[in-house]
Amino acid sequence: MGVVCLKKKIMILGIFAVIVGVVILLQISDIQTQDTAKTHDIQTQDTAETHEYVADIIMPTKSSRPGCEETDSCYIPSRITVKPGQSVTWSNQDSAFHSVTSGHYDNPTGDFDSGYMDPYQSFTMTFEQIGTIDYFCTLHPWMYGQVIVES
Repeated sequence: MGVVCLKKKIMILGIFAVIVGVVILLQISDIQTQDTAKTHDIQTQDTAETHEYVADIIMPTKSSRPGCEETDSCYIPSRITVKPGQSVTWSNQDSAFHSVTSGHYDNPTGDFDSGYMDPYQSFTMTFEQIGTIDYFCTLHPWMYGQVIVES
């Protein structure tokens, strides 16, 4: 009877140690991910010859969780202005799948759809028509943004 109790206690302690180890590893990974997201620079480049702008929009870490809409940080930046004929590239920097789909969550327009984007996958769209194009993530309804095309 005493040996069985001792074995159960050792097994419980072993399980507890594994759980604590996993929690610590997740916290370390989360801190590293936050540091990476903070140091990622979003840049707009102007090439002197053509005056074309390359704009990157990032889907940051944890944008798959509700709350990023409160700080307007589900897509960074959430609004971008380009000229007709310019392209916009979205990059999924999150560990979750995302999409870039024209319209609103309850009313997609069908103008463009990246499909599901794996982590670190990108999608580029060229905008020809002047106007404001709303977009969203089909998997996370709180994620939305705009591309403003003006001359």
